[in-house]
This record gives sequence, structure tokens and C-alpha cells, in this order.
Amino acid sequence: MFRRVITGLRHLEDLTLITILAAMILLAMGQVVLRNIWGSGFVWADPLLRILVLWIALLGAMAATRDRNHISIDILSKFLPDYLIKPSQFLTHLFTSVICGLLSWQGLRLVLMDYRETTLAFASVPAWICELIIPFGFGIISLRFFLYAVLDREPSRC
Repeated sequence: MFRRVITGLRHLEDLTLITILAAMILLAMGQVVLRNIWGSGFVWADPLLRILVLWIALLGAMAATRDRNHISIDILSKFLPDYLIKPSQFLTHLFTSVICGLLSWQGLRLVLMDYRETTLAFASVPAWICELIIPFGFGIISLRFFLYAVLDREPSRC
């Protein structure tokens, strides 16, 4: 049961990434065609594309973290003895979790501020809706790194 839920969430995450990427490509191509043929495009398309870049970046970071394909600078483990690798990875994962947790918290503060200020992103779309990916994405990444720190069994060498 639990594995099915995790697999379903993984598919949902991948489907969301694919959908946003396809929307970005179609919208950007549509803008180019409209500008070249009629000399103008949709006024809201460029701001929407910028927001979709933010969404795809954070969703991509979530997926990379999920699959342990995230960027990692790990020069220390090359020089550590084997018995210190696991504690080093624990501290690295825990530190990363804390930093991402702080980014999530500050992202939530941004969302709440824009909600209270009724800031608009484009057209009549509130900015806070567009920014929801910031606390959500960093929160998921923080949770994953915390789980890696706590649940890791085998040290991995690069």
C-alpha cells in the first residue's frame, strides 16, 4: 500500500514536470509565431513563461533529489577514512535539510506577504499562487534530505 502511494506520487511529480515543460515549449513557440506573423503575441505569455521556469526548476530539483541525482560537491569523502564517511554524509544531509527548511520557511513568508498585499503576477493572477512552489519545493527537498540523513544505511562513495 505504502509503496503504491510513493509510486503514484512519483508519477504525479514526473507528469507535472512533463506537462509544464510541454506548456512552456508550446507557449514559447506560439509567441514566436505570433510575433513573426502578426507582430504581437499574448501580453501575459512572457510573465507566465518566467513563472513556469521557476516551477520547472524547483520541480526538477525535487525530482533530482528524489532520485539522488542532485548536484553534490563532495570532495571531503575522497580523503576521509571509510569509518568517517557515514557520519560525514549524515552531517551533510542534515545541514542541507536545515538550509532547505529555512528556504521553505522564507518562501512561505514571501507567499503570505504577497497574499496580504494582493500583489498581482500578471493579468489578474495573484503572485502568491505563482510563488507557492517555493515553500512547497524546498519543503519537500528538506524532508527528503532529512530522511536521507536519518534512514541511510549504506555509505556511498562517489
